[in-house]
Amino acid sequence: MTRSDATDRLLDRFLTELRDLAPVAVWAHGSLGGGDYQEGRSDLDLIAVLDDPITVRTVWRVARLHARLRTEPLVAKLHCSYLTPDTADGAERRHLTWAYEELFKRPVTPVTRRELHDFGVVLQGKPPADLLPPVPDGELSAFVVQDQRDFLRREVDRASNWTQDNWVDYGLVTHARAAVTLKDGRLITKREALELLPGLGAPVEVVEDIRRRRYGRDGAAPSEEWTVRRAELTRAYLGPAIDTLVRAYV
Repeated sequence: MTRSDATDRLLDRFLTELRDLAPVAVWAHGSLGGGDYQEGRSDLDLIAVLDDPITVRTVWRVARLHARLRTEPLVAKLHCSYLTPDTADGAERRHLTWAYEELFKRPVTPVTRRELHDFGVVLQGKPPADLLPPVPDGELSAFVVQDQRDFLRREVDRASNWTQDNWVDYGLVTHARAAVTLKDGRLITKREALELLPGLGAPVEVVEDIRRRRYGRDGAAPSEEWTVRRAELTRAYLGPAIDTLVRAYV
């Protein structure tokens, strides 16, 4: 895990700014929770459970909080969903979320909830087991299948997505993680997903491209020729691979 004072300083500032909202708990999940965090490349995925109901005033205060953090070098990577003890259950419920430098609402998915139970990091307050109901295997599997079938498979058909680094990374890694979750019922890191992808039939040169950008020191932008070829290879693999995976578990 690559982490330095910049990450710790941002987390400390965030927790300090959050005090006025009286959080019951603050947790980290994703790469930071799973031990695969790469500073400057990984998102800082957080959950804050607030004691009071989330009102219009709460939304304003959350917006102000994140505005005060804007000078921190890694702040664009900080994502946080805000729950309360009364709204923590139900993966279909949408919660106030700060991500991509804006406020909106989105669910805390069964995958995130299972991450929190399996390897969530308690930054403050109560542990996830005290506030979040457990995620049954059936619920987790159903969500993973639905996400592959109804979201990722549809996006594969949108060619413009796949000239972008983030879509290539997200698509291949998410598919490998889905395959393991459906087969074994466990969650794996992005590093583990990259190790498994060639064995799942993914194009090796694309997997190595992702590995270099996530873990290597070469920050050179890919050539236009490689970007186009990479998109073609990724889409040619992902479409049939998703279809096969979904058929096996529906």
